[in-house]
Amino acid sequence: MKLYFSPGACSMSPHIALREAGLGFDMVRVDLSTKQTAGGADFKAINPKGYVPVLELDDGSVLTEGPAIVQYIADQAPASKLTPAAGTLPRYRLMEWLNYITSELHKGFSPLFNAKASDEVKAFARDALMQRFDYLSTQLQGKTYLMGETFTVADGYLFTVLGWTKPTQIALSKWPVLSAYVERIAARPAVRETMRAEGLIK
Repeated sequence: MKLYFSPGACSMSPHIALREAGLGFDMVRVDLSTKQTAGGADFKAINPKGYVPVLELDDGSVLTEGPAIVQYIADQAPASKLTPAAGTLPRYRLMEWLNYITSELHKGFSPLFNAKASDEVKAFARDALMQRFDYLSTQLQGKTYLMGETFTVADGYLFTVLGWTKPTQIALSKWPVLSAYVERIAARPAVRETMRAEGLIK
């Protein structure tokens, strides 16, 4: 398999999943501003949407969209317990979390990274995210991970998105439960390997 990624972007979520699952894969860095891979290939020829993540399978087929990719990865290594079994209620709970993270959090950050967004739009986005963080704090109270005591691909995704509070200058310390959660995830060996491979830590 081959993961097309950009350091610290949402592609870090499937990157974490691949390492947690113990699956073999190659990494291809993408410059999102030029839409070129590190080798000079036209990334839009690989993914016409123009953004990461992209997972290229061994047969050459391409899978896009983070929530779909991480579930595929988890299903390749069921022993890793990165996702509950298909067809069970816990699996739908996982999908519920992935949808929440992608629609309410991931996209909620978009205006804060957009140089063309007005101050008013950015203020609105910040307020909305803070309300989402309030909700997350209540949901994580007394739990190690989103689904309880088992780390899943939803945790890798949430960790990735919460990492964007630093460049957008949102003080996560306002939510001690979330700060502690981020520290727990960051301490996982596979997560540290991921961050090191992307050049985010030494």
